[in-house]
Amino acid sequence: MAVPARRTSKSKKNKRRTHYKLTAPTIQFDGSSGEYRRSHRIDLKAYRAAKTEK
Repeated sequence: MAVPARRTSKSKKNKRRTHYKLTAPTIQFDGSSGEYRRSHRIDLKAYRAAKTEK
């Protein structure tokens, strides 16, 4: 019967059992500026335009 040579640590066991994965950022095309931007965030061009209007 096969027996492990060393005890598996808690951190090794937990790392093996995780199902966390990296998710790609959600990018949308902004029609007003003509550039891609992350959703719910303002792009640099719109930020500078709003800053100069004040």
